[in-house]
Amino acid sequence: MMVTREQLAFGVLADLSFGDPRWMPHPVVGIGNWAVLMERAWRGSRLPLRAAGVGAWICVVGVAVGVVALTPWLAIYWVYAFLAVRSLDEHALAVIGPLRRGDLAAARVAVGMIVGRDTTELDEAEVTRAVMETVAENLSDGVIAPLFWLVVAGPVGMAAYKAVNTLDSMWGYRNAKYGEFGWCAARMDDWANWIPARLTAALIWLVALVWPGMSFMASVRATWRDAHRQPSPNSGWPEAAAAGALGVRFGGVNRYKGVETVKAFLGEARQPLTWRAYAGMRVLLYGSLAIFVGAALVW
Repeated sequence: MMVTREQLAFGVLADLSFGDPRWMPHPVVGIGNWAVLMERAWRGSRLPLRAAGVGAWICVVGVAVGVVALTPWLAIYWVYAFLAVRSLDEHALAVIGPLRRGDLAAARVAVGMIVGRDTTELDEAEVTRAVMETVAENLSDGVIAPLFWLVVAGPVGMAAYKAVNTLDSMWGYRNAKYGEFGWCAARMDDWANWIPARLTAALIWLVALVWPGMSFMASVRATWRDAHRQPSPNSGWPEAAAAGALGVRFGGVNRYKGVETVKAFLGEARQPLTWRAYAGMRVLLYGSLAIFVGAALVW
């Protein structure tokens, strides 16, 4: 079941117009709830944890794919529900708004809703960095990657990707609880995002090439130099490309439950990180979407 141009266009327009469907259960929430049940069931088996994680992963992704495959008449809805452009922007603006008003305390609370790092002691620059890094990474994970798999394999491919990405966010941790059980979830998410992450970087380059005040060459240079410095094989690509295009620097010290983690620097600080920098990130977000969707509709 491939997506038609009309289904793609109307699905994207619905997301831009309405954001997440709040008047009914969200399918990604449903995937998450099913994942909780499957984890409980498979952990209770006698299988080794890695094998149990594979079984749980197959069950969750299989159900997501099956539901969408059996409802082809809902193609526009699936495109709309699995896309996250407007909601990503709205969550970011919920942080930028308090920063604009000088309410750092409210901004810390708001950014804590969308990032995993400790936020109670962040200054304005660090709050802004958290927002910008999150939007850059989710430009790939929440926008370009689901659209890529939609074009490749239709709504079923989009559903499979969202299930894969959701399971990575729930199980893909390198810790005692999920190091073995979440092995499959983490590896499959790396694979599913390999092309989209690099495609997102290329789209950011194109936006930087045509938008006044952005630097195409700095974006390309930062991507090739810095993208591989992140622990993830994929997240560094859109983050480095965005940092280079905007002339800011990402990375530095993050704290997770009081434990410091140092992320390599991405880009060069040609201008300070303040709330004003988010205007450029919005251009990259919507510009990358426009180029991808425009190319898909013409193709």
